Amino acid sequence: MALKNDQYNQILREYDNRMLQNKHNLTIRLNEAYGLIPELKELEEEMISLSAKSGRMALYGDDSSLKALKERTSDLKARQIELLLSNGFPADYLDMQYQCVKCKDTGRIGNEKCNCFKQAVADLMYSGSNIKTILAHENFSKFSFHYYSDDFIDEAIGLSPLSNMQKVVASCKNFIRHFNKTHDNLLLLGNTGVGKTFLANCIAKELLDRGNTVIYLTAFRLFDILEKHKFSRDEDSSYAAANQFDYILDCDLLIIDDLGTELNNSFTNSQLYLIINERLLRQKSTIISTNLSLPNINTTYGERIFSRIVSSYSVQRIIGEDIRLHKAVNHINS
Repeated sequence: MALKNDQYNQILREYDNRMLQNKHNLTIRLNEAYGLIPELKELEEEMISLSAKSGRMALYGDDSSLKALKERTSDLKARQIELLLSNGFPADYLDMQYQCVKCKDTGRIGNEKCNCFKQAVADLMYSGSNIKTILAHENFSKFSFHYYSDDFIDEAIGLSPLSNMQKVVASCKNFIRHFNKTHDNLLLLGNTGVGKTFLANCIAKELLDRGNTVIYLTAFRLFDILEKHKFSRDEDSSYAAANQFDYILDCDLLIIDDLGTELNNSFTNSQLYLIINERLLRQKSTIISTNLSLPNINTTYGERIFSRIVSSYSVQRIIGEDIRLHKAVNHINS
């Protein structure tokens, strides 16, 4: 994923700001804890002194004394944790806190870019999707089964909307649990407003929190990028689309929302097959949500795409009322 220098530098500045903020936050925590528990500072100063002695002893090969110093340091650390916990602080309150514990907010693990850096690239390239703001409100902690009725059985699946949604959510959580091992794919079917996009965003939030790279695109936005990648003659636009195209193929999870709302033609069909097939070959997971039924997918996109989807995707049908309409009516009546 090639970036222009100004884009790359923008991301590096963000990591610099993260580290500065981490140090600032640690200073605030230290001042607070030391003010309330002066012994903590004395313990910290002694551990720093022992660390310097350990370095000198390691240099001279004094293993017996080094072992004693390590044991003493361990005792001091245990006492420090004991004081923190007894005063209502977390055990790691005096440790540096990182947004990404894998790379410690450096963006790199050894010689490789951390997944958080790759996601920063994605966020920059797809800034219009505003996914992080959306996920603050659309995640499993905000999810409710309250909107799914248990009063009737859908004849097609033999379940009530509530029972079916419980089954779908369980499948989605299983998808998350085994994400990095099985590379599964999901097709979320259902009418407008039944919760397909919300559920896809719940999954995205969980996987982002675990350090995976996630790209969310509406079908319209996806095919707009693909069209610019294929046909644009403007250098800047073509360059951006090429970067986006590479990441569409290679991110850990691609979410294609509202498939079927785009203008369908031979170009979109060929590009959709390319995306689906290439990601399957790379063992990269994809979630597709659509209002279309399986027969309509076959009719709209053809046998080749239909076959790849039904053979490689777990099909999850969501039934129920339009939740957005339900909320709007309740708001009016309240």
